[in-house]
Amino acid sequence: MSEFDSVSTDTKAILGLQLPTDPRWVNLAQISLEEVLTDHAYCEQKAATSCISLIQRYSEKEILVEALAPIVTEEWGHFRLVLAEIKKRELRLGKQRRDDYVNALLLFVQKGGDHHGRFLDQLLLMAMIEARSCERFKRLSEGLQDEYLRKFYRRFMESEAGHYALFIELAETYVDKEAVRRRWKEWLDYEAEVIQNLQVRGDRMH
Repeated sequence: MSEFDSVSTDTKAILGLQLPTDPRWVNLAQISLEEVLTDHAYCEQKAATSCISLIQRYSEKEILVEALAPIVTEEWGHFRLVLAEIKKRELRLGKQRRDDYVNALLLFVQKGGDHHGRFLDQLLLMAMIEARSCERFKRLSEGLQDEYLRKFYRRFMESEAGHYALFIELAETYVDKEAVRRRWKEWLDYEAEVIQNLQVRGDRMH
C-alpha cells in the first residue's frame, strides 16, 4: 500500500481541493520539460527550507520538531533526485522564477493577532502547497507520454500526499480540531479563487 493510499478517508475529505489544475497544463509541461523540472527542483528546495524555518521558530514544540526533521531530509533528497533527472536528460537548472501561486497564498496567512492563529496558518499554508503539489504530480503521473516520467511523478505524488496529511495532523495536535477544520475550509475557498484567477490569466502555478 502506498503512502497516498494509507491517508485516511476522513483526512482526504477535509483536504479536498475545490478546483483541479487545468488538464492542458500537462500538455504544456511536456513541451517545456526543462522549465517544469527547474520549477520542481526549487519547490523541493523551498519545502526543505520552510520545514527548517518552522523547526527554528517553534523549537519548543517537540512533536513538531521530531515530525519535520525527517521531512527536511526527504525534501532535500527530492531536490537531488530532480537535479539528477535534469542532468540525465542533458537539460540545465534554470533560474528560480517568481512563484505567483505561493505568493498569492502568503497574502492569506494571518500576520498579526493571536499567536495560535499565526502558527495555525503557517502549518495550513504548508499543507495547501503540498496538497496542490500532490494534485499536480498526479496529473503528470497520469498524463505524460514518457512512461519513466509518469512513474517518477507517481513517487512524488505519494510523498506529497503524506506530507499534507502530516501538516494537518500537526495543526490538530496543537490547535482545537474544529478550529483547524474551520480555518482549512477558509483556505480551500481562498485557494480555489487563486487557482481560478491564475488559470484565467494563463499564469503557471509554480
